[in-house]
Amino acid sequence: MARRYDCSDATDRTTGLREAASAVRRGELVVLPTDTVYGIGADAFSAEAVGDLLEAKGRGRGMPSPVLVGSPNTLHGLVTDFSEQAWELVDAFWPGALTLVARHQPSLTWDLGETRGTVAVRMPLHPVAIELLTEFGPMAVSSANLTGHPSPQDCDAAQEMLGDSVSVYLDGGPTPAAVPSSIVDVTGKTPVLLRAGAISAEELRKVVPELEVAN
Repeated sequence: MARRYDCSDATDRTTGLREAASAVRRGELVVLPTDTVYGIGADAFSAEAVGDLLEAKGRGRGMPSPVLVGSPNTLHGLVTDFSEQAWELVDAFWPGALTLVARHQPSLTWDLGETRGTVAVRMPLHPVAIELLTEFGPMAVSSANLTGHPSPQDCDAAQEMLGDSVSVYLDGGPTPAAVPSSIVDVTGKTPVLLRAGAISAEELRKVVPELEVAN
């Protein structure tokens, strides 16, 4: 039976965050609010939990899960060959709606799907998400919807789709925007905008003028 916590209530929020972190440590799934849409999250380092996440969404390994972090400092243990331009993007837009595709540390024993040695990583601008990520650590988080359905902007919509496949729902109220994060590939010499989302190419070019846009 899924448990749901109202994060607008201080006591419920404290309990919910504790229960959510415990659930993720047990390999279970949780739903959390972000600054874009609600996400379904799992322990990024548990292949079984990530597999359950993809199964709950009805999603294949060909669409691997992004990873959310609670601090830019976490990147040091996750990515390699991270360019100066990539750090400039982090400084300018994190926490926020910018996902960076980088090469992950070859020593990491995780299985997020067919990533070809890369990871899509983001620090969301939402206090509940940041508290959970700070408490637990990096989490595999994807939009909390069934594949092919709209991404949910409130906890009700997420729970309606995912039901008891999720152990803990953290209700942070409606999310500020339905616009997804922008995705920039920083694995090469020049950053490439793969998906235009909440942050436009023009805004990104103020930080990295050489940014290219994928066809």
